[in-house]
Amino acid sequence: MLYSRLLLAVYILTFLMGVPANVLAFCAFCRKVRRKATPIDVLLLNLTISDLIFLAFLPFKMKEALDDMAWLLPYALCPFTGFLFYVTIYNSTLFLTAVSVERYLGVAFPLRYSLCRRPRYAVLASVMFWVVSCLNLSIVYIMPYAQWTNSSATPPSTCYLEFSENELSILVRVRLELFVVLFCVPFLICCFCYVNFIFILSRLPNISRRRRLRAIGLALGTLVAFIVCFGPYNASHVVGYVRQESEEWRNVALMSSTFNACLDPLIFYFTSAAVRSMLSHCFRSIMAKLHILSQEQRVTQHNERGQEVTDNCPLNTFCQ
Repeated sequence: MLYSRLLLAVYILTFLMGVPANVLAFCAFCRKVRRKATPIDVLLLNLTISDLIFLAFLPFKMKEALDDMAWLLPYALCPFTGFLFYVTIYNSTLFLTAVSVERYLGVAFPLRYSLCRRPRYAVLASVMFWVVSCLNLSIVYIMPYAQWTNSSATPPSTCYLEFSENELSILVRVRLELFVVLFCVPFLICCFCYVNFIFILSRLPNISRRRRLRAIGLALGTLVAFIVCFGPYNASHVVGYVRQESEEWRNVALMSSTFNACLDPLIFYFTSAAVRSMLSHCFRSIMAKLHILSQEQRVTQHNERGQEVTDNCPLNTFCQ
């Protein structure tokens, strides 16, 4: 099928771009948290871990897309892979929302918030987000597992794609709940926080124009990424509930959510000075190594040319 090939291409692109970017961000946040943790560092570290788990299980989804959405791997991997795949996607909405709240409180109530700004609160919030995601997405594990255990002979040929009428009647309601709880509520909170964040920031006189524009651009970019990455797939929940069926274009809509693992590191870069510092350090190290290699190559070529002239000279006495 054409859409399975398109899905495979998006998976591969996301994996190749997302793994190095998120590993770099993970190293930067680990160093920052060990030195002096801030709430936003804790939140972004958890978001990075979530993205890395997503990318670690993405090869299983690549294999599924390569086989035209048939599940040819051991079926025991299906419930677990699907569960972690969707949990980490919805984790992004919760952690991005938490980041927007943290940034809004920092500019709206700077003095009051600085007194109660503790990393342990971000740790508690992160644990709560993981629990909420796992509980809400447990249906993704339960339903394929029930299909597997109830099958009398061979396991199902697909993973979380085909459902009976009774299963579908339950599933469309759960998906609508996901749309409301894990998309609409976080999105509305993000909109409130970032709109007020931009309004307050534009009125502050003691911030440089460059810093103000970067902060406003980050806020607007996060909102756009939220809509583009999570909007289409969550819209399929509403359409599926109205029509009481699992829409075939859900997997196509899922591509934008998948690509979010590549966009999160961009948010990390503009949000965290630690990520910018590590990226700059890595870039300088790479350029320094390339410069050394280039110099060594020039010296080698120069020596080889000198030796070639000496060897080809008929009067070695005059060539020396």
